[in-house]
Amino acid sequence: MDNFLQFIRTDSFLLILMGAIIIIFILYIIELIKLCRIKKQYKNFMKKLGNGTDIQEILEKHIDRINKTITKNDELEKLCVRIDSDIRNCIQKVGIYRYNAYKDTGSELSFTLALLDEKNNGVVLNGIYSREMSNIYAKPVENGNSTYKITEEEREEIKRAINS
Repeated sequence: MDNFLQFIRTDSFLLILMGAIIIIFILYIIELIKLCRIKKQYKNFMKKLGNGTDIQEILEKHIDRINKTITKNDELEKLCVRIDSDIRNCIQKVGIYRYNAYKDTGSELSFTLALLDEKNNGVVLNGIYSREMSNIYAKPVENGNSTYKITEEEREEIKRAINS
């Protein structure tokens, strides 16, 4: 052990240590140069892959477009939900029947028309045509029924509209 401690204190040990440090430093510089070459080759490869533009820029633009598309998709989903709730109150069911109200008129110019929404609420119209006059009667419909007296034709068209 004493021999080793004496060897550490000699000038030759310092020279060997200094030589090892210089060799390690030279190896570090060589590796640094290799790393710079690899980085340069990587950048050139990415530019070639992106047809002259940096592939990273292309990917960032693509990610931005995806995020914008996601935002637009969310907006469209909200719009569809709102439209779905609005459409429940729109006319969805229709029943129409044409007939001759009187024997002396032809061409089935009288009619019964039922217009209902998803909940079977709406209106039933009855148009009666004769040679002297034409009348149209409107009756509200709630849940497939009317609080007013309805004719057989009106009842049938309400059922037809509900089943359509």
